[in-house]
Amino acid sequence: MSTASKVTLATVSVLTVGIIYGVHYIQELEQQTMYQGVVKDVERQRIKKDRIDELLLQQRLQKEYESVQPVDRKNS
Repeated sequence: MSTASKVTLATVSVLTVGIIYGVHYIQELEQQTMYQGVVKDVERQRIKKDRIDELLLQQRLQKEYESVQPVDRKNS
């Protein structure tokens, strides 16, 4: 085998291994990024549920307080 063909084979082999490693590395980064998106969605859903629960509690308290002490909304 000539020197030129050995250099070509070595270069192609190194590039191929580099490309394969690069693709796997990029896939790992994308997988972590996608997982972070799931974590953020779960957190958003939890916050939304907490806010809805708080709203319902406030509405219930408002009705309870208004039954004890009526509110005149004309002057508000």
